[in-house]
Amino acid sequence: MSTISTALRNFKEPTKDELTHIFFSIPPPEPEGSKPEGKSGQDLEKMDINAVLSLGEAEDSYAGKLHIMPPYLAFASLDKKSVRFTIPLCTIRRVERLNARAGVYALSLSTWHGMKIIVQLTSLRPTADLFCSLLRDALKVELQRGQMKLVKAFVKSCYSEGLISESSNARENENEDGSLITEDKDGNATEQDVSYHGGLGLKYKFPGDSKKLREASKIKLWSTYLKAHGRNLTLLRYPQCTRLVQVGLPNRLRGEMWETLSGSIYLRFANPGYYERLLEENKGRTTPSTDDIEKDLHRSLPEYAGYQSEEGINALRRVLRGYSFMNPELGYCQAMNILAAAILIYMSEEQAFWLLEVLCGRLLPGYYAPSMHGTLLDQRVFESIVQKYLPIIHDHFQLVDVQLSVASLPWFLSLYINSMPMVFAFRIVDCFFCMGPKVLFQVGLAILKINGEQLLKIQDDGGFLNLMRDYFACLGDSAHPNSSDPRARAITNFQELLLVSFREFSVITDDIILSERKHFRGEIIHSIESFAKRGAVRNLRTLGRFNKEQAGLIYDALYKAMCVIPPPPTAAPAPALFTTADMHEEKPETRIGLRTFRQFLSEIATWARDDKIVMNGFQQRIDREVAEHEFIDRLFYFWDVGCHGALSFQDLVSGLDGVMFNDLMENIEWFFNLHDKNKDGYLTKDEVLTLSETLLFIFRFEIGDAYLGAVSRFMSNAFEYGDALLPQVEQPATEVPVAISGQDGSDGSSQPVGSNQPYLNLATFRMVVLADEVLESFFETDLSESFKLSPVADLEQPPQSGFLGDIWSSIATDSNKKIFNKFSDELGKTIGKHQVTHRPSIGRYTKLEEPKARESLLTPTLRKTLSKTSLSGTSPPSTPSVAPSSSSTLTVNTTLEPSKALPSVPDSGSLSAIPMLQAVNAAALMERTPFAIDNANDEEEDDDDDDDTVGADDDQVLDEVDAFLEAHDSGLSEADKAVANDLFKAEPLK
Repeated sequence: MSTISTALRNFKEPTKDELTHIFFSIPPPEPEGSKPEGKSGQDLEKMDINAVLSLGEAEDSYAGKLHIMPPYLAFASLDKKSVRFTIPLCTIRRVERLNARAGVYALSLSTWHGMKIIVQLTSLRPTADLFCSLLRDALKVELQRGQMKLVKAFVKSCYSEGLISESSNARENENEDGSLITEDKDGNATEQDVSYHGGLGLKYKFPGDSKKLREASKIKLWSTYLKAHGRNLTLLRYPQCTRLVQVGLPNRLRGEMWETLSGSIYLRFANPGYYERLLEENKGRTTPSTDDIEKDLHRSLPEYAGYQSEEGINALRRVLRGYSFMNPELGYCQAMNILAAAILIYMSEEQAFWLLEVLCGRLLPGYYAPSMHGTLLDQRVFESIVQKYLPIIHDHFQLVDVQLSVASLPWFLSLYINSMPMVFAFRIVDCFFCMGPKVLFQVGLAILKINGEQLLKIQDDGGFLNLMRDYFACLGDSAHPNSSDPRARAITNFQELLLVSFREFSVITDDIILSERKHFRGEIIHSIESFAKRGAVRNLRTLGRFNKEQAGLIYDALYKAMCVIPPPPTAAPAPALFTTADMHEEKPETRIGLRTFRQFLSEIATWARDDKIVMNGFQQRIDREVAEHEFIDRLFYFWDVGCHGALSFQDLVSGLDGVMFNDLMENIEWFFNLHDKNKDGYLTKDEVLTLSETLLFIFRFEIGDAYLGAVSRFMSNAFEYGDALLPQVEQPATEVPVAISGQDGSDGSSQPVGSNQPYLNLATFRMVVLADEVLESFFETDLSESFKLSPVADLEQPPQSGFLGDIWSSIATDSNKKIFNKFSDELGKTIGKHQVTHRPSIGRYTKLEEPKARESLLTPTLRKTLSKTSLSGTSPPSTPSVAPSSSSTLTVNTTLEPSKALPSVPDSGSLSAIPMLQAVNAAALMERTPFAIDNANDEEEDDDDDDDTVGADDDQVLDEVDAFLEAHDSGLSEADKAVANDLFKAEPLK
């Protein structure tokens, strides 16, 4: 079995509107069945407007754009990194227009968490009025949908609510390391009632030492930030948010911040109860994905205590199975278990489920697809960036033939979780969710630069991997152990890695990565398609009489047909009629329907297409049209031996093998069996007529009347022979004989036969064919040679977006080409030079000459006296059976000319993606190096630590990341800032 996907070739770059949604983490439309009744907010009009955002006198004001994208309101500063937020409209409690100075149009937005956001609309008055009108309509829709009532219950699932609330006992339920308190003061076991969502770390402790990680200090810093800037659904991302994320998220808050920064919290809010329903509806179901999940469960972070218990394994199983049920096309791919296991330490199953959806669908598209095209593409991009920014290291790798992807592919695929100690990898994951995929590239470059001197000494892939393993194992050690400065000695290797990443490689932006992806996408698509083609040919159960090159040509024709007319989505075969409880779904297999088969056959068979040679005095072109005829439909079902109603690649290879290598007698039998609908060894009169129509269809474009005459003689002889071979009806002597007219109009005494009764067997059909020179020649060579395997022209890649790409894609369209061709044809008709000819399917006769037919083998006397039994030696039609060829009275010379060799195609040569794919195979069996620092600390943190400030080590990071964050220009003059500050004192309009 094999799956063939054309998704990569059909890939289109996201539009500007889609990129905006991705930037603001706006989720896609809600799954069917989960939408509340009534009008959806996503059906409303979208709009953006220039605005100035103010939060309070203690905060700077920022100029940017305010977007209304129902059911969300979003804002981004001019530099797109200083300030950003995405707020569900249902969390806005009040909107008031402020009574400000003349010419100022300002709104006050009060959110669920009590924040007051001032938005000054700086566009023209009509534009501002329109925006306010759209905002008002969108808020009404949210109120009607009842979304505002759901906020209260939802926010209770967020840890930040208990952290900020003065009356909450959330902090009293946990130890300092984040684990739940399971004993009372007397040492008795107790169960804690926790309403907020949390991960396995609440029970099995979080990785690392909470004392060294300064958990208490981070909690205080984040508590202060969340009180002023909102939380969970209403979080505003100001510059200090990025600073705090780079220092590291506290363990207790990490899961919630991951889903907030990534946008998966909006999916969880919009689909309450979806995860539980999905698992319940698919309870007990087994698929190929669930089988693969079971194999990898116990290889998912086995060193963590939570996955040494059934509780952790079951949670991981449910999340992975749930995602495979929601997205069956993707299902489950290698390394997804590593990601799911990691995030489950900090998140509940439902949170992890939706975060996995965002990771696989939006943040890392194509990373966990069957082809892993996203990973391979980014590896090519990473190699290009290394060549540009670290040319010496790149040149050395080229010299000693070291594959960068051998080490870097697992970095990207597992977000460094499988490469370095978890306590450090999660710091990188924090930055990844906050700043996007560019973090993976920045950290990768920093790793190579820091280890540059040692990398220039390695000579093979093994040395590269050993060096990286040693470096990751010592990330917690001092970066400058021999320095006389105690502050320098306090800087760890990991802190140095972050500093180099965000200070020296901040030039690596999302735009650069997107541009590089566009540049290399075509190369990667071609490599993956070539690799997939070899795999499909290799996985065939049988090649028949084809060699691998010829099977590859069949694959090319099939792939082209699938690109033109895509088949239904690949899915598991339909279940058998009788099933048992222990049966499970088979692996998916790509099968094409009838329309795609017609397109495929038009590439293979000359008679399955209409090649029109058009000459109009200005151009000469060939217009190809796919033929439609009952014969093609009959062939489709004839090759569908499994009765699936669709054909697989194996069906096509086996079907073509059954006709392309036949001799004369085998072709006659193949053609007979193709038209024998009930497979009883006989053709009925209707089937004889259908067969003749098939011959007329195949010969429709042949020059002269040779083939038309051959079909006419075939019909005449077929009915002559058929009537002559019918059993005779004995007439009583006393009765007047009744004449029974035969097909030839002569009187006969044969028994009349209905249109659906057995009439012509194989032996008689052979005689009819061999009685005509044209038909004999057709079945001897022309039929097999009408199936031609030839290289398919390379398919064009989809036009890239951009100025020139958009112009070309708008000009070079099929409709425009048709318009141009039609215009030139009309001009050709005007000047009398328009001419259309059809290319013959056979092309044996090029002159208007008709060969002489052979003399009939049945004389008039024989037609009247010989019975069917005396000629063929077969049983009467009442007991049908296929007569052997030896029973015929003909002596036929079956010596055939040597078959013409099918064109061979040279090997495609080495593929640039093969080393990457080898690395993928290695990554599929990834095993984490056991790092001691991953162990959760069982000791309690002393209460006398200084919790008011971040530790000295983190102070170093806070100071240095300023270089990365740069000076945040709000885009406002001093006068603009004064206007923004005045708005906090303005009263709402009455």
